[in-house]
Amino acid sequence: MESFEVSSIDLKVFGKWDTKVEIRDPSLKKYIGLMPVYLPHTGGRHEHRRFGKAKLPIVERLINNVMRPGRNKGKKMLAYNIVKTAFDIIALKTGQNPIQVLVKAIENSAPREEVTRIMYGGIVYYVAVDVAPQRRVDLALRHLVMGAKEASFNNPKPIEEALAEEIIAAASNDPKSFAIRKKEEIERIALSSR
Repeated sequence: MESFEVSSIDLKVFGKWDTKVEIRDPSLKKYIGLMPVYLPHTGGRHEHRRFGKAKLPIVERLINNVMRPGRNKGKKMLAYNIVKTAFDIIALKTGQNPIQVLVKAIENSAPREEVTRIMYGGIVYYVAVDVAPQRRVDLALRHLVMGAKEASFNNPKPIEEALAEEIIAAASNDPKSFAIRKKEEIERIALSSR
């Protein structure tokens, strides 16, 4: 029987995409999981560990966000196939590694500043605060998926195509992207309440 070393096996996401990508934002490096996995499905092993979701592959976190309440709630295989098809579309349209495009989209659409409510003596103040890196990634993924769902709802365009277009638009910092618009809105509100 042959023995294989784990390091010698070249794992790629969906059997196609390499996870050796560049993260330019230093604050997000720890929170964008790029470990090589063939099937991004950990089954909630991170659930009870503090900052456990930071170790989750970023593709799986995208899949989990596609499963948000609504039509796709709890249907992980459907979400998996949506993301897989969206990645194929991204590769066809851009000619780049879709994981690199996704990471760039997350970097561009992650808000840096937001508003929090502070109650002081019965009066509510809105104060601008910096966003934690983990929350930046969470918000970016959520807004990317929300934009895709909004674009494909009551529309003949399939969600796979909408998700691919949203990720490509966010990666190129296009103001037509829902995630970029949402980020700018959050930062504008934070700027006004400094």
